[in-house]
Amino acid sequence: MTQYTRRAATGLISAAVATFSLVPTAASALDNASAKKLVDALVGEINRVIASGKSEQAMFNDFKRIFAKYGDTSYIAAYAMGNDGRRASNAQKKKFSAEFQTYISRKYGSRFRKFIGGRLEVQSVRPVKSWFEVKTTAFLRGESPFTVTFLVSNRTGRDKFFNMFIEGINLLLTERTEIGAMIDRRGGNIDQMIADLRNAK
Repeated sequence: MTQYTRRAATGLISAAVATFSLVPTAASALDNASAKKLVDALVGEINRVIASGKSEQAMFNDFKRIFAKYGDTSYIAAYAMGNDGRRASNAQKKKFSAEFQTYISRKYGSRFRKFIGGRLEVQSVRPVKSWFEVKTTAFLRGESPFTVTFLVSNRTGRDKFFNMFIEGINLLLTERTEIGAMIDRRGGNIDQMIADLRNAK
């Protein structure tokens, strides 16, 4: 059975995170219990997928579904595009959002099998400004446990995670750097960057 590795774990979780405006605003219905409930459900689905024995393509499809279900995709996509989003048309933003989700799922889907045998467990919840911080612990075979933190908001009217940290590494910023580099390589051409996403890994 393939074992979890720290590198693989970072890949999966950044994928799970890496989904699109700006700091979410507070919503009165969100509290510690509902934030924990969201992450409990998210972690449960991730654990079931990596233990399912499915093919890589099937896991890819499951991850794309999980990403859309639990992630604030509009927030993450907008953040990943950064300042370039200000000059993008609505049509470009919509196209980018769709391609970004597929790109992220494809990018990390191939690593799913490496997660078999590992698990995430929710440890604590606390309010931070207008959102909630949910800390989990990743237990990997042959590795020391480490912390994975989800930031949860319900700015959309539904509880969603909008960022994640693994041992202090901000994965939302990591995805902004990746997309920014792709735009730079295309001389600032957003349409070409979106086209590149279709084949990017």
